[in-house]
Amino acid sequence: MHSLDTYRLYADEKTFSFAVRVRVVMKEKVDIHALDRAVNRAIRRYPYFAVKVRLDDDGAYILVPNVSPVAVITSSKVLPKLGSREVNEHLAFVDCKGRNIFFNISHSLCGGKGFMPWVMTNVYEYVRERYGTEPFAPGINKWDSELLPTETMEPSPETLTDEPPIYEYKSKKPVVMIGDYMNGMYNPFARHPNYRIFAIKQADLLPFIKNNDSSVASFFLIAMAKTMDKVLPPKNKVIGGEIAHNPRESLGIPDAHVDILSHVHIDYEREMLGQSIEKLGTMTRGQIILQTDPSVSHGQLRRQLGFYEELDKIKGIAEKRRYYAAHDPSSGKEAQHGTYIVNYTGNVDWGELADYVDSYVIIVEGHLLLEITSLADKIFVSFMQLIDTDKYVDAFRSVLDEMGIPCVVKGPYNKNMTKHLLPVK
Repeated sequence: MHSLDTYRLYADEKTFSFAVRVRVVMKEKVDIHALDRAVNRAIRRYPYFAVKVRLDDDGAYILVPNVSPVAVITSSKVLPKLGSREVNEHLAFVDCKGRNIFFNISHSLCGGKGFMPWVMTNVYEYVRERYGTEPFAPGINKWDSELLPTETMEPSPETLTDEPPIYEYKSKKPVVMIGDYMNGMYNPFARHPNYRIFAIKQADLLPFIKNNDSSVASFFLIAMAKTMDKVLPPKNKVIGGEIAHNPRESLGIPDAHVDILSHVHIDYEREMLGQSIEKLGTMTRGQIILQTDPSVSHGQLRRQLGFYEELDKIKGIAEKRRYYAAHDPSSGKEAQHGTYIVNYTGNVDWGELADYVDSYVIIVEGHLLLEITSLADKIFVSFMQLIDTDKYVDAFRSVLDEMGIPCVVKGPYNKNMTKHLLPVK
């Protein structure tokens, strides 16, 4: 097999971008020259991100080292494409404006567990460059620190458990927001990819979570289920939550940057949502525990790796792209989808670097998709939609109010996503 960092490059981007955009808001206006120096120092720590795309003799995408500078530009409404000459063919670039730094990177290279260390190293080096100080942040990779033992390792079929699954998710056929997606993808009058930022103090949220047998992830899964319960008509009997899980710990590669995911599904029947938060918390956490067990999650990975192996047998870039579109397990007829998605990168320790940062959020493509991040004493929710409507956000805020969780909401903001420009011959 080729590097797992290459396969998502075959995805069709006519409608959706397969990039990740991380917005970091500093406490002071950004100095673009200091940022440029910092970004191009930080990239030395991440050689697997300093790459460009080429085609091999079989027409397959491969990644080769790229020694050209990483582009650092002023933010604009139309961003250059990943892999283009405007960004020196890199699959990552940075733009900034005012107090905002935006980190753009191909989703093929990594997911949340992979890009956050890179983002934090960049911010750390920027603070060093801009202020001439070194914040105490032992959890952040410095530009000259060595790669971790399993950082560049990838799973293979041989690394997956062959134990029979301890649990099998059987879908209760939750409602999927087909109408919203169709409008968000194809209706130019309704399409408006946007996000809002919810800021919540950990002191307001964590005691509530602890008292209701929940976790940060399960809390927001429940809060979104109750949100959709307020909005959806009674005919929709089941609301489905979905959350991504990175099983790198169970694969023995705890520091791997590669995007390797299984998905957990929790179906909430409407009458269930009148139960106590504690009971819903227990049920949700239980489902997460069952579905992230290696015997279950590795089964999903086995199907994904099998798909990649078949893709490698196809010759020619055009044929490979057609095969990917027709057989991608995440979008085919057998793919399982929830009503909404909640992802949480985990509690990341910024150390004293947090003193220089107001917030950071993750922006990706999706509808009713929540990306949860934490910084110092706050938790941030990036609430993403494809269409221009307030009803879901208003309902979500109402649910938080009913639970006694104060929040500050900003937005909506345009996503302003970039896409890829890749070789075709």
